[in-house]
Amino acid sequence: MRVVFAGTPEPAVTALEAIVASRHELVGVVTRPDAPAGRGRKLVASPVAQYAEELGVEILKPVKPSDPEFLARLREIAPDCCPVVAYGGLLPQAALDIPEHGWINLHFSVLPAWRGAAPVQHSIISGDDVTGASTFRIVKALDAGPVYGVLTEPIGPTDTAGDLLHRLAVSGSKLLVDTLDGIEAGVLEAREQPADGVTLAPKLTVEDAELDLNAPAQRVDRLVRGCNPAPGAWTTFRGERLKVLAVRLTDEELKPGELRATKSSVLAGTGSKAVELVTVQPQGKKPMAAADWARGIRLTDEDRLGTTS
Repeated sequence: MRVVFAGTPEPAVTALEAIVASRHELVGVVTRPDAPAGRGRKLVASPVAQYAEELGVEILKPVKPSDPEFLARLREIAPDCCPVVAYGGLLPQAALDIPEHGWINLHFSVLPAWRGAAPVQHSIISGDDVTGASTFRIVKALDAGPVYGVLTEPIGPTDTAGDLLHRLAVSGSKLLVDTLDGIEAGVLEAREQPADGVTLAPKLTVEDAELDLNAPAQRVDRLVRGCNPAPGAWTTFRGERLKVLAVRLTDEELKPGELRATKSSVLAGTGSKAVELVTVQPQGKKPMAAADWARGIRLTDEDRLGTTS
């Protein structure tokens, strides 16, 4: 099939590579416009756009997918199908109607669970044991279209959102190509999603990532892992924000927010057992081992993390 791929972040590149290696003909790429990045806030092309440029294929970067110029060009390209991975733009019906076989999305959850922008993060934060990926035909309602294929993936006790997303990007890319193959051969039929079991996974905000140290240690651990690498779980220390990038569960007892440091470790109290702070990032600095951070700031007995009661 002639395909136009739509995607934006790094995980989408894995699927694009798989499509390039498949028997399908890549005739274009749709991605989000260049965005400011880094300290200089210079405009930078998305990872998908950078890879597509290396391939020499046409790149479309509509500000809105409803732009008449974009829709006209897509009709001229005339793709048979448009595979999508984390594109990040709302596709209007006019765009959905262009390819004969529609827009086929690779979504990183077992639908209908975790519809939305951050399924991997929410699955970890909620304590799921298993997640996965689904391919489905995009319809107007959010992640509600009929499903072509599904795979599952266990969530390990130390998995971060970054770890899990990397594994799903690899396994999901094969699922996406298999789906395109099945659609082309006419042997794959999409099935409507069940009405039960729908959960939502909106994009995580910085406010969502604030640690509640009155919560049980397991919940603190899951939020830290689910927010790594972005937006990064955080608390406050001496009036400034402190990112907490990795923790470890312990059997130690401390009051919520209480800190205890040794030469090699730093413990922080929660609503149940203490957690060991493994990696932290003070405001305006790079990530560092928590033990190095504690030595540098010279903890006192009065120091506490966060706002606790």
